[in-house]
Amino acid sequence: MPDLSTDAILLKKIEYGDHDLIINFFTQANGKMSVMAKNAKKSVKRFSGALDLFSLDRIDLRFPKRKVGSMTILCQADLENGFANIRYNVFKTAYASFWAELINAWLEEGKAQPDLYDLLLFSLGALDAGNMKMEVISLVFQIRFMSISGFSPCIDYCNECRTGIDHIDQKNIVFDLKQGRIICAKCLGTRKTDGIMISKGTLKQLFWINTADENRMDRIRFSDFAISEGQRLLEAFIPFHIGKDFKSLKFLRQLRREK
Repeated sequence: MPDLSTDAILLKKIEYGDHDLIINFFTQANGKMSVMAKNAKKSVKRFSGALDLFSLDRIDLRFPKRKVGSMTILCQADLENGFANIRYNVFKTAYASFWAELINAWLEEGKAQPDLYDLLLFSLGALDAGNMKMEVISLVFQIRFMSISGFSPCIDYCNECRTGIDHIDQKNIVFDLKQGRIICAKCLGTRKTDGIMISKGTLKQLFWINTADENRMDRIRFSDFAISEGQRLLEAFIPFHIGKDFKSLKFLRQLRREK
């Protein structure tokens, strides 16, 4: 009998030796778990189709008994959802890969993050179903990732004078990347800031998707301009605060340029 049997989303895998893999899984109850899949490259029966990036699997694990520093062993992995519609679309694959890389970089080993697990599973499911624009799903994922992770940006009022966004006169507002907040023109004055200019409309939509019920997400209607602004803001803010450049995000931006 395994020591633990659980659903898990595959975040990362790297080759170890000639036949083994080291895999990072994301589980709802146990957070990120790094495991060793022995002979994974040769074992079709135990791992067939289950060890692809961002797949949802049912995994059986065996914990190390004696050796200090030994890794948990992956005994079995059965594919529950491979999100096939994502894999047939290069843009969708790039988005899902970015989310997986982001979560893997941020998560601490063994620390449960059930809300973040649910967010990733929802986002992968929505991306696979195709009922929402993939760009909008990514905006939803990123703004909610920041909220769950505790560094959600202040985008509904000026962080200095507390003026609500509806009562700020100018159409475009500076977002300070370093401080994670918007600053109205009166408070900003002539100061220099590490910021970008974002329209009020885009900021209000981002605030709405951060607070709206998931069952209403398919009602979101972003203009192409708002999507572009939202991407520019969130895809700059998150790497800035995590302190990491994401290879998958670079690839995604390259795809957009070529399109």
